[in-house]
Amino acid sequence: MLGSNIRYFLLRDVMTIAVLESTVSAPAAALRKFSDPRVTITGEPRAQVPFQGYQTVWFNTGTLCNIACQNCYIDSSPKNDQLVYLTRAEVGRFLDEARQIPKKPSMIGFTGGEPFMNPDIIGMLGDSLSHGFSVLVLTNAMRPMQRHRGPLQDLQTRFPGRLSLRVSLDHYKQEGHEEIRGTRTWGPALEGLTWLAKHGFDVSIAGRLLWNIDEGEMRRGYQRLFSKVGLDIDATDSARLILFPEMLDDDNTPEVSEGCWKKLNLSPRQVMCASSRMVLKRKGEESPAVVACTLIPYAKDFELGSTLDDARSTVSLNHRHCSRFCVLGKASCRVDG
Repeated sequence: MLGSNIRYFLLRDVMTIAVLESTVSAPAAALRKFSDPRVTITGEPRAQVPFQGYQTVWFNTGTLCNIACQNCYIDSSPKNDQLVYLTRAEVGRFLDEARQIPKKPSMIGFTGGEPFMNPDIIGMLGDSLSHGFSVLVLTNAMRPMQRHRGPLQDLQTRFPGRLSLRVSLDHYKQEGHEEIRGTRTWGPALEGLTWLAKHGFDVSIAGRLLWNIDEGEMRRGYQRLFSKVGLDIDATDSARLILFPEMLDDDNTPEVSEGCWKKLNLSPRQVMCASSRMVLKRKGEESPAVVACTLIPYAKDFELGSTLDDARSTVSLNHRHCSRFCVLGKASCRVDG
């Protein structure tokens, strides 16, 4: 079976050729990709994703992080506060709204930055669980998370089976992981991961398909690591070990037209903006906003309103991440994969 990274490059090349063949005579002024939410640079109707109802509401707790990773899609770092910390009260307002939705979301997700750097994180998790939601936290499992060992164990005891953590471990070897996350990041991450495994937390792993390694080989490598640290994860399960395609900061990826759904045997319902939205708060703004996607926090075109109800609109896929990650990569931050 071809790895998803190989599949991605094959699909990308096929679509790139098609785009180039159809744009040879196009005016130079029309060649700026992803600029028009209605049409592609070839004049084709742009792919759109109608909203199907909430499965997940995400909260970006802030862009501050204890480390600065290479090619972080959101540029999280110890200094980046473009997205400021959400407060417990702000999150609570959206939780109250989510509870009133007739078919309420099944999952509340927390991402960052590093969520455990937000001083209100434990309160936010407790409120989400108390409201009846399951909760997923994306974390690097390093010292910010480990400072909350006691409260995390308490939440796990009070709400058994409803708190999950997805740990970012970019490679199954130290050198690969630290190539992305920097020196002296492997040991603390493994320490946190081992602690989670030992105490019975529901854990999944997020890795990256950055290296020229077959996906099967990557999964076998992770399986050896899981066995070593005592983590009960089947590395062949794509919902427990999620290997994400790389998201580069360029437009060297094909645009997505309506015709791509059929070509790629993909439905708009499978794309994560069909069933999820993210709440964030930009520096200098008085209140949080709801955006279409966890991957595109800074683009104002993807801001949909100030309430969950406002954000039910259709999303046009006019961003490079829509193409590279969600459509060609067939990847998703959704819990259900």
